[in-house]
Amino acid sequence: MDSLIEILTNYGYVGMLISAFLAGSIFPLSSEVVMLALLAAGLDPWQLVIYGTIGNVLGSMLNYGIGMLGRIDWIEKYLHVNKKELDRAKRFMAGRGAWMGFFSFLPIIGEGITIVLGLMRSNVAITVISVIIGKFLRYALIIYGVEIFV
Repeated sequence: MDSLIEILTNYGYVGMLISAFLAGSIFPLSSEVVMLALLAAGLDPWQLVIYGTIGNVLGSMLNYGIGMLGRIDWIEKYLHVNKKELDRAKRFMAGRGAWMGFFSFLPIIGEGITIVLGLMRSNVAITVISVIIGKFLRYALIIYGVEIFV
């Protein structure tokens, strides 16, 4: 994992976009580590936020697409999420709709949220908007925290 992060940091903003895409999708990666390394290398913090947000949203929309396929058997087999957990997530999100995409920035459950939104066929436009808001705020808060404490 460390060598992958090192490779991604060598690509600058494109590395940020790729790491954020992977982190936002079903692949386990920490785009925050790449962002902090690129920030330490002197790249513009707000461009990192933009590239990170774009990549993370694209990763979330890949998850949404996986959910839209509706292949519960694939989700169970490859993502190791059982039908009972998916049903529980669907019940929780029922009535809350596409705006739940905002919470896709949360570690561990964020990917599941976007997959379930795809399974539920939530409104794509609202899902994208809510995911953008959540992901942007996450990266902006990281940059803000670094600027305050470093």
